[in-house]
Amino acid sequence: MKGFNDNLRQILFLGLIIFIGILMLKHFYVFLPGVLGAVTLYILSRQPYRYLTYQKRWGKGWTSLLFILGYTVIICLPVYLAAILLTPKLVALFNNPVQLMVAVQTFSDKVYEAIGVRILDPENLKTALERLANNIPALLSGTANFLTNLLLMFFVLYYMLRNGDRMERYSNNLLPMKQENRDILSRETVMMIRANGIGIPLLAIIQGLVSMLGYFIFGITEYGVWAFLTGIASLVPIVGTGLIWIPLAIYLFTIGQTGNAIGLSIYSLVVTGNVDYFARITLLKKIGDVHPLITIFGVIIGLSMFGFIGLVFGPLLISYFILLVKIYRNEFSATPSREANNK
Repeated sequence: MKGFNDNLRQILFLGLIIFIGILMLKHFYVFLPGVLGAVTLYILSRQPYRYLTYQKRWGKGWTSLLFILGYTVIICLPVYLAAILLTPKLVALFNNPVQLMVAVQTFSDKVYEAIGVRILDPENLKTALERLANNIPALLSGTANFLTNLLLMFFVLYYMLRNGDRMERYSNNLLPMKQENRDILSRETVMMIRANGIGIPLLAIIQGLVSMLGYFIFGITEYGVWAFLTGIASLVPIVGTGLIWIPLAIYLFTIGQTGNAIGLSIYSLVVTGNVDYFARITLLKKIGDVHPLITIFGVIIGLSMFGFIGLVFGPLLISYFILLVKIYRNEFSATPSREANNK
């Protein structure tokens, strides 16, 4: 009877912990990307920070501020450049949509003459532009939310860097699993965050540089600007760089540069679209061997759940799911240890 009462108290206590956790998460969810971002930057900064503070004897406070300043430049500069590059083009598009309508009509007519299928309709494009304009308030709200999470991320990162050792010991003691599995979880977390936190931006840079060569060859003006935007667009799952090069190819086609349009399309499909695959099997294997399907599905899930920081934590979430299944078997099943003994 005593054992039953103890189990019941344990279940009730665990249920209370889960209930309070869900309640806090529900009301803190909007700020979760900032905390996750701080965790990502902490893991990426952990080794160099310790080197500077323990071996070089730098002050922890000033070193933490130095790291935050560096991350501010790395994160905010691309966002700022994307904003100042895109804003004039979007303003011109909304102020004078007629030019775009004419280009779409011209392209649609040429395709219709060639294959007998009308793939673009100016009326549909007009409706899409109106919907985009109606979503601008939501975009501004998302920008304000992004800035709030950015400030929270740097605030949390400062204290994580200052108290990293104590925080890691405390977190390690909280995990209800064997030390062996705690070590596995820790290694997997570090590997996945490094692979995605470094690998995904690196892939964007590589695709941007490769696309710039194609834009230069096939006569795109401001090829550096479009290459920068292509690198950012490569972060979007599935469609990726097509968000930039497809409209550019259509533009070349409508102004009569059919050869350049075809050439750019082939180059973008064959070279720009596949360079990430070769980068994964060469450069990124040294950072962390993450299966491409985990990255693709993880990014889709992560963007929906966490926003921009989901690029890192989406793949991590899927990897965690797979890893926790393995840890569960290791914790509660005798099968893995028997297999290990047989080996």
